[in-house]
Amino acid sequence: MTKFAIGQTVHRLEDPTLLQGQGCYTDDLRPQGAGHAFVLRSPHAHAIIRGIDTRAAQAAPGVIAVLTGKDAKADDLGYLPCIVPVKNHDGTPRGDTPRPVLAFDRVRHVGDPVALVVAATYHAARDAAELIDVDYEPLPAVADVFAAAQPGAPQVWPGISNNIVADLHMGSKDATDAAFARAAHVVKIELIQNRLVANPMEPRAAFAEYDPATDRSTLHTSSQSVAMLRAHIGDIVLKIGDKLRVRSGNVGGAFGMKAMQHPEQPMIVWASRRLKRAVRWTSDRSEGFLTDVQGRDHKVFAELALDRGGRFLAVRATVYAGMGAYLSQFAPMIPQSVHSMMPSVYAFEAAHLHLIEVTTNTVPVDAYRGAGRPEGIYVTERLIDIAARQLGIAPDELRRRNFIKLSQLPYKTAAGLVYDSGDFEGLQAKALKEADWDGFPARRAASESRGKLRGIGLTMYVERCGGAAPPDSVAIKVNRDRVTVLPGTVDNGQGHTTVLKQMVSEYLGVDMEKIDVSQGDSDANPFGLTGGSRFAVVTGTAASIASNEVIDKGMEQAAKMLEAAAADIEYRDGDYKVKGTDRRTTLFDVAGAAGGLEALHIKNTGALTFPNGCHIAEVEIDPQTGVTTIERYTIVDDFGRALNPMLLLGQVHGGTVQGIGQALFEHAVYDNDSAQLLTGSFMDYAMPRADDVPSFNTSFHHTPCVTNPLGVKGAGEAGSVGAPPAIINAIVDVLYAKKGITHIDMPATREKVWRALNS
Repeated sequence: MTKFAIGQTVHRLEDPTLLQGQGCYTDDLRPQGAGHAFVLRSPHAHAIIRGIDTRAAQAAPGVIAVLTGKDAKADDLGYLPCIVPVKNHDGTPRGDTPRPVLAFDRVRHVGDPVALVVAATYHAARDAAELIDVDYEPLPAVADVFAAAQPGAPQVWPGISNNIVADLHMGSKDATDAAFARAAHVVKIELIQNRLVANPMEPRAAFAEYDPATDRSTLHTSSQSVAMLRAHIGDIVLKIGDKLRVRSGNVGGAFGMKAMQHPEQPMIVWASRRLKRAVRWTSDRSEGFLTDVQGRDHKVFAELALDRGGRFLAVRATVYAGMGAYLSQFAPMIPQSVHSMMPSVYAFEAAHLHLIEVTTNTVPVDAYRGAGRPEGIYVTERLIDIAARQLGIAPDELRRRNFIKLSQLPYKTAAGLVYDSGDFEGLQAKALKEADWDGFPARRAASESRGKLRGIGLTMYVERCGGAAPPDSVAIKVNRDRVTVLPGTVDNGQGHTTVLKQMVSEYLGVDMEKIDVSQGDSDANPFGLTGGSRFAVVTGTAASIASNEVIDKGMEQAAKMLEAAAADIEYRDGDYKVKGTDRRTTLFDVAGAAGGLEALHIKNTGALTFPNGCHIAEVEIDPQTGVTTIERYTIVDDFGRALNPMLLLGQVHGGTVQGIGQALFEHAVYDNDSAQLLTGSFMDYAMPRADDVPSFNTSFHHTPCVTNPLGVKGAGEAGSVGAPPAIINAIVDVLYAKKGITHIDMPATREKVWRALNS
């Protein structure tokens, strides 16, 4: 008997199948007779399409069809939607950037799809695509987000002045300006948020089947939300409604990117319906760099106002946020989180963000692990470190003076969020002790004796997660010997199956071996999204409520079987019992007699949660080479309650590694003149490796969340929030000591660090 409760360490139940190579990913679906698709893409960042000649390609061996944007238009395909209705500060709606499935009049970034070839084999499709003659008229292009917003820059979209698709203010400008006017000290910084590529192990893929008997299509694709994808593709792009079913098998990583629809998904379904046969497509790694939605890409000008005693008064920033060539699904919403996160864990009086969202001739940008929260925390934590040096106050002390106190909770921040829980001062104190903060001078001296330079960086963070739209749902079905849990979420590496089995095992009192989890089918569950660190909060709560509803539905049947009044029946540990007696029957017996028990609970988001923590990074730099080595790394987090401590550690470590990647290695670089991607492979785009990462010293300082029944706070993205400023603060600790340098932009590559030390 294995009834595991919430809070216990349970090894990932998903792993044996995956480690033995028995998982089923989209590319593993290869039915006999399926057509193989290849997408012809634009080599230009910006050009008018004067014509497309497909005759030679259509006559090539093995070719089944060649489709272009003209065909898509003739079939009345819609545009890929951006679902965020942002308004400018003057009340006017944001600019519109309709994204077609296949470009038909103009291409706006390198990799924009212009034709689809379906053939008997992949190589036949690829060879035929080389025979397509596209007549392009190249146009000026722009890649840099700040340059694109200046007068005279090349226009990505006619009618969108200075490429500014949205211009909005968040927070009180008047209150913020007033605080700055009476400040004794003002600290300024200019920085970037480097553009990132998600690069999951499994590339994007789509496989579509068509059933002529029902006129229904099934799209198999690697996705974080089959429900949302079905709605967007079925209702808006293909206009076939519930004639589309979306399924997702194993997902080999996603990081936000696979929550977004991409042109190839509706493209493959459309081709399948048009040809009345199965069609499959898998991205190669080069296509991933050119077409997967990317993350971050900000130019930031920020200021911090302090009084004479080092108390924070206000923080403000002007952010130019790159949107890419088209507004992706959630894109305009993501940088808005900079405003909500800038006050962080500190008692600011006011905060203001001037957000300028800009289109460029680059791949669209959308949510990437952290999705706006790392961007906001990075701004504030860099400002605080600069202020600490200017005022001659230790960085830990300056933070401590400005923490929101336990006695102030619940606390409404300067950005309007209400923190329900958190012990920020106690958490930092624990982190300083774990990191042996006071012993750092001795370690620095030891490094210098070996010709190395040592620095330490401290970061506090908070993030918001758990309560954002869309709704999630969990269905629970019980028959005579099994429980089936059907969440609307899709596991892409987090361990959802393990945690759901733990939860339902506790809620129903049933052995985990008797619980099945079935996910990734829009027909089975019409609501849900994996993203925003919301699984534990939203899906977990829905599972709890659905379990109770199942139990309640069995009460009448149990009463009949036990020959008692329903009011005399209680449920405990998998059994219905007559109170005060030893008469009982099992949940499975009741379900069998009732012909099954089931419940579906739709959780309409709910309250936000605010995980928080402290990261302390200690780096050693070789001044001869600029190589930065992370020698020590301490993390103390507050996630309210750990559902599975082992899986929680995995999430913290994974997120932290991605944050280290942003800080030290990763950057999607475009040529400023041609807008060609210069880092289009792993030869040019550096990713963190195992030997780049230290052994993490990780511990917890939980304060239970009071806004959900489980007491949990989201955890999946926290590491990516805390790591970048901790690493950069540590590197700048070295650069300031040796050269008086107060900032270095991410990624702090070895060349960049070497040049800073030797300038």
